[in-house]
Amino acid sequence: MYFRPASKKKFLGVNTSETELRDLLKAWFVISLAFGIVLTKRFFLQFGYAFVLAALTVGVGFIFHELAHKLTAQRFGCFAEFRAFNNMLILALIMSLFGFIFAAPGAVMIAGPVGRRRNGLISAAGIAANLTIALLFLVVFLEVPFVAIARIGRYGFVINSWLALFNLIPLGNFDGIKVLHWNRTIYIVMVTMALILMFLQGVLGGF
Repeated sequence: MYFRPASKKKFLGVNTSETELRDLLKAWFVISLAFGIVLTKRFFLQFGYAFVLAALTVGVGFIFHELAHKLTAQRFGCFAEFRAFNNMLILALIMSLFGFIFAAPGAVMIAGPVGRRRNGLISAAGIAANLTIALLFLVVFLEVPFVAIARIGRYGFVINSWLALFNLIPLGNFDGIKVLHWNRTIYIVMVTMALILMFLQGVLGGF
């Protein structure tokens, strides 16, 4: 059973708690560390740079995906807080040592009046966040002349496009199945947008 934390606070005007803030930072750090290890091995980058690259791209995508879920749920009057999955974070670190990652760092726990429509909107918000961030990183990649920053833009574009498409899988507890059950048209539009971004990756070339 999920219990509301005793200590409540506001951060930048958002209802949260010390537990949630700690879990978000922990998940952000571990995901950045795991992807940093993979980037170091795969692209022969210095680990410090790879860690910062992962934190600014994968980490940012993860944070805004979860916050989009949370804020949408709160707008519907629901109680919503992120909780890290410690076992999955440990698994992500272990897998990164072998050069790949399956990341399920945690989820936003929601309590309140959530039907099919609200559940679909809450799920769609996280995917929309990744699509938007992917486009913003694409602008950075195309417009910023500095190689190091352009690389951040390129990788941020790639990883957030993948995150959007991955979360659109219409199976299990993925966001995609909830969006599909709510509105088939919006689901198709989101899948189409994610596929277009994936196509652009091929046009733009490798990392």
